[in-house]
Amino acid sequence: MSSTSVVNVTDQPAPAHPPDVELLRLVAAGNRGALDEVYRRHAPWLTTRLQRRCSDRDLVDTAVQDTFVNVWKQSGSYKPTSEVGAWIWTIGIRRLIDQMRKRPAPVPVEPGDLPRVITEEIPLALGHTPLGHAFARLEPELQAVLAVTALDGLSNKEAGRLLGIPTGTVKSRLSRARAILKEFSL
Repeated sequence: MSSTSVVNVTDQPAPAHPPDVELLRLVAAGNRGALDEVYRRHAPWLTTRLQRRCSDRDLVDTAVQDTFVNVWKQSGSYKPTSEVGAWIWTIGIRRLIDQMRKRPAPVPVEPGDLPRVITEEIPLALGHTPLGHAFARLEPELQAVLAVTALDGLSNKEAGRLLGIPTGTVKSRLSRARAILKEFSL
C-alpha cells in the first residue's frame, strides 16, 4: 500500500484465528480490527526483544508504536517470502535505531542485559550444535556483536549505535569472534 493510495478504513473485527499473512492482507485493505489482532499477537514479544536492546522504556514504547504505524502503512508491501514476525522485527529494530538516532547520546545495552540476550536467543537459534557450544565460550561483548549483526541483521553502523560502541569496534569484535569461532569449529 503506497502512501498515496486511498484505502477504505473499516472497524470490522478480524476473523477468528486467521494466519498472520491473512491478517496483513486485511490490514492492507484498511481493516483496523486486523491491525488490532496483529498488534495483540506481536507487540508483547517485540517489546520484550527491544527492551533487551535498549534500557530506555520510553524509547522502546515509541519504537513499538512506530512499528505498528509502519505495519499499517506498509502492509500492502509485505511479501510472504518470510515470516510475518521476522518482517515486524525488521521494522521494529529499525524504528528503535531511528529513535536512538534522535537522542544526543546513544543508549547502550546495559552490561547486565547482555547475558540475558545471549542465553535466551542464541541457544534457540543454534541449539546444541558445535557452533552453539563455541558461541557460548565467547566473551559477552563478542556474543553481543554477533547477536545483533547475525540474528538481528543490523549493519555494523547500526550495531554500534545500538550497543553504544564505535563502528570500528564492532568490526574488530566481529573479526575476533569469527576467528575464535573458526578455531572452535576446526
